[in-house]
Amino acid sequence: MIDLAVAVVVGAAFTAVVNALVKDLITPLIAALIGKADFSRLGFTINHSSFALGDFINALITFLLDALVIYYIIVVPIRIAAERFEKPGEPVLAQKTCPECLSEVPQDARRCKYCTAVLVRGGQPTI
Repeated sequence: MIDLAVAVVVGAAFTAVVNALVKDLITPLIAALIGKADFSRLGFTINHSSFALGDFINALITFLLDALVIYYIIVVPIRIAAERFEKPGEPVLAQKTCPECLSEVPQDARRCKYCTAVLVRGGQPTI
């Protein structure tokens, strides 16, 4: 429960930092490139309806930066750590079918574990 609370607080603080980065650095840079004084007010009007294109682009940039940082700072290292500590899988044994009950049993079995029938190995019944 404490981990979740810490994650929420850190996430909110990180989002505030990214919002400030976009608003104070990236938006003025884009505004300077396109020749507008205030990029966040960039928009257009159709039939007396205003469309705030600059605010949408600011929110989109903020989302993309948040997503990239979360992915590369949290998801990728956790996946790498999980792969390092993952136990190797057990090898799959070759199987054969019991002629009596049609159950799958290991290839080297002499008797079926389900019906205890003697299994044939190489055309000869095993003893």
